[in-house]
Amino acid sequence: VVMRNWHPGPLGFELSADAFSYVYSKAILEALDMIEGAFSNGKDPQDTWSASKRKVVLKRSLPAPLHCDPLYCSVDQPPSCLNYEKPTFGYWGARLEDPNGSLNPHKGEHQNWELWTENNDWTYMVDKQDVAVYQDSDEKEKCRHLDACGGISAATKENGMAVFRLPKMEVGLIVICGCCGKDVGENMFLNNTSLEFQYNSQSMDRSTWDIWPNEKCVRITKSHSVSSTT
Repeated sequence: VVMRNWHPGPLGFELSADAFSYVYSKAILEALDMIEGAFSNGKDPQDTWSASKRKVVLKRSLPAPLHCDPLYCSVDQPPSCLNYEKPTFGYWGARLEDPNGSLNPHKGEHQNWELWTENNDWTYMVDKQDVAVYQDSDEKEKCRHLDACGGISAATKENGMAVFRLPKMEVGLIVICGCCGKDVGENMFLNNTSLEFQYNSQSMDRSTWDIWPNEKCVRITKSHSVSSTT
């Protein structure tokens, strides 16, 4: 994973992408030269580089992870994550239930949580040098970063419930994270007496929650064995 916790801005990402493209393009050209050389020597490239001769690597071929809770490393599928940041790709797993949906246990009750995404200007997370170069340019919009934090929130407890439909879970781990800040988990969730979590319409025991895996997130259930007994 490249630049997981650092944002150089669109032009910084473009520079990295160009570097990767250069390396891969060079490798492709070298591969084509090797294939052409095989043809010139009267050899069939499929005999030399047949896919059937490649080593097949399966899950069981990999060594045990160095740092991973066995409870969460015992399943084939990675955790799914519902978030309202932009851009977001892939399968999100959980989804927000329609307040008037037939499967919503709180249908008919007031459910008024707001979905939001930060509206950042073109200088957001853009390198200062790029800002200096493009601030008076008609092309400064190309510097705009696509990233934007987002979430779902309620102003008061009178906003009611927000119901999420969870996907099929093998372990039963449920984690909720807050925005915006690196250490919002304690105040936003653990110490927030206006907040209640229910699982299958059963209220969750607040004393079992803990900060995990970082200071902005709270683990509501560790496994099915916990969530099914509360």
